[in-house]
Amino acid sequence: MQQELQKIIIGQDEVIQQIFAAIFTRGHCLLEGVPGLAKTLMVSTLAQILDLGFKRIQFTPDLMPSDITGTNVLDEDEHGRRSFRFVEGPVFTNILLADEINRTPP
Repeated sequence: MQQELQKIIIGQDEVIQQIFAAIFTRGHCLLEGVPGLAKTLMVSTLAQILDLGFKRIQFTPDLMPSDITGTNVLDEDEHGRRSFRFVEGPVFTNILLADEINRTPP
């Protein structure tokens, strides 16, 4: 798996090793770096290689908790009956990329 990822991401061998260590120990990763280091490509490619679900959240100052977790939506069926249905947010995935978390409100 590591070799497959290294075919796409060049020159980031140590970062790739640390990401795999975090995944196999059921941990989390915080990738920091200037734009253009292939952080997003690395995570999305990793999800493809492992055949896992992948979603990305772009954090902005106006992001609401329901934008991440999901929300209840009122549905009406063909008989006019109303019921709530939970629409999952992007947090319901295997691999989640939280991009620019420094921009989120406190």
